[in-house]
Amino acid sequence: MNDKLVLKGRVFKYGDNIDTDVIIPARYLNTQEPLELAQHCMEDIDKDFSKKVQKGDIMVAGHNFGCGSSREHAPIAIKASGISCVIASSFARIFYRNAINIGLPILESPEASSEIYEGDIVEVDLKSGIIKDKTTGKEFKAEPFPEFMQRIINAGGLINKTKQELEAKNV
Repeated sequence: MNDKLVLKGRVFKYGDNIDTDVIIPARYLNTQEPLELAQHCMEDIDKDFSKKVQKGDIMVAGHNFGCGSSREHAPIAIKASGISCVIASSFARIFYRNAINIGLPILESPEASSEIYEGDIVEVDLKSGIIKDKTTGKEFKAEPFPEFMQRIINAGGLINKTKQELEAKNV
């Protein structure tokens, strides 16, 4: 199995209706630089997030995560901060699409969203959709990505996947 399909990290937990302006405040939208966006990710509700997050950590949230504007800055900021996966009860559809397009794995699981807590250590198998809370021993199921979406995630996003396909065809 591809190592990119099994993720493990410490949980940062947020509530319902976390909108894109909370994920990356509008005052920082004058840049497209991922690492600069990451420095300000979640700062209006978690001022120390960018100082605490470590590569591989996992974000868990409630209902309607990523609502608001359709900007790609929000999933870019999350991914660049080091978050390897976002688990939520539900996602705003445009955020879901943008996350996949930039290669940020996201899973919907209302049970995991309500029963996983800040600081827990969680392991996520993207191929099977199994979410294991290593802290509590509980296991949850999310709908796994279809194979074509797994290929997009593994490539680091839709643009990277397209580039790889073109290179393979010597275009």
